Amino acid sequence: MKQNDLIDVQEFVDTQPLSRFQWLVIVLCFLTVAIDGIDIGLAAYIAPSVRAEWGLTVNQLSPIFLFGLIGMMAGSLIFGPLADRYGRRPVMLASVAFFGFATLFSLLATNVTELALLRFVAGVGIGGATPTAVTLTAEYAPARRRLTIITIMLCGNSLGSAFGGVVASQVISRFGWHAMLIVGGVTPLLLLPVLRLWLPESMRFLALRRPDRQADLRAFGQRIAATPVKADSHFVAREPERLRSAVRELLVAPYRRGTLLLWTTFFMGLSVLYLMSSWLPTIITHSGGTMKTAALTTALWSVGGTCGGLLLGRVMDLATPHRVLGCAYCLAGAVIYLVGQTYTTPGVLGPIVFLAGLCISGSQVGINGLAATHYPTTSRATGVAWATGIGRFGSMLGSVMGGFLLSSGLGYETLFMLVAVPALVAALCMFSMPAAAPRALHARPS
Repeated sequence: MKQNDLIDVQEFVDTQPLSRFQWLVIVLCFLTVAIDGIDIGLAAYIAPSVRAEWGLTVNQLSPIFLFGLIGMMAGSLIFGPLADRYGRRPVMLASVAFFGFATLFSLLATNVTELALLRFVAGVGIGGATPTAVTLTAEYAPARRRLTIITIMLCGNSLGSAFGGVVASQVISRFGWHAMLIVGGVTPLLLLPVLRLWLPESMRFLALRRPDRQADLRAFGQRIAATPVKADSHFVAREPERLRSAVRELLVAPYRRGTLLLWTTFFMGLSVLYLMSSWLPTIITHSGGTMKTAALTTALWSVGGTCGGLLLGRVMDLATPHRVLGCAYCLAGAVIYLVGQTYTTPGVLGPIVFLAGLCISGSQVGINGLAATHYPTTSRATGVAWATGIGRFGSMLGSVMGGFLLSSGLGYETLFMLVAVPALVAALCMFSMPAAAPRALHARPS
């Protein structure tokens, strides 16, 4: 085959205007992570009602949060390598089915143990869906707008969580917390046939791991291209084949330093994010607020995350991404401290919570995009998923520490001052991040 008949997938995507086909991929990934966001926030929204109905203490609620997070961690660590081996599309379909059915089965739970185990199973699906959506979006996005597009897509997570908060504020008070489980379970199952019909496989994955599927590659390319793709065109991915397991590839030069810094930042960021999102409704109700006020205030956290993701994604494409995130985490530490000074004044607390969400949730959106640009195709899904999976340890710590701190007798002013510390550690990691994604393993072998 002539050299000029070969088309490098990434160069092809980078040089084309953004097509309706690419926007379709982005929208489908957006919807997936939005529904993911509804399910992630589900435990926090139903927790006060479950506690009241089952006569639980604050500490007895912890397994519901903890087991869901363990499931998310397991899902990230398991599904990431599977997406690099078998493809992005089948892993996304399996993940959505997992958390949809598990959430519906949670209706059968009659005690904390049963509900916690079912939250674990749902968490496995949730843990696999978002990293795979990030990877697929990154591989269909042109380099000049990649971080902006990834963060736009990931804002679906915050919007889904915010939407879940608004729905919870109306549904739980009228129909009970079981109705919220129906919303969280039916919604992903309605999306599943849509994904099966319209979600494509990654062109970069096909070109690298399934090069015999040139007919599919040409069909996808034609839906992207502004001009006709020749019938004899052959799509390739100009990357070396992986010589080691995808997980081991994350920890060799030139990726090792960035990987360790990303893991630490994910750990610290998610510890703050989950402590706030899991326990903020309980803190507000303990302080005399109503369930409706608690749900709406927590929704402001998610709306702030959406705004922060959109803002940071654009700025990251225009400036040095890791420095943008470092500044955002620094600001997050200051704003979280202010939450502890304003928690008894809803009119002031709302805007502060919005800003805290903008900084922490927005940065978490941004760092997913940064992770997706740090690794080659052969280990990209694993890189994003394992960073998320390692971060889940932080989310578990945040959720458990939230219950511990609330029952420790510490004042909320001191509690939120402690919560601000991990955000500052995350900022330090981002300021230490390599200036650009390594290229040594992205280049075509000589």
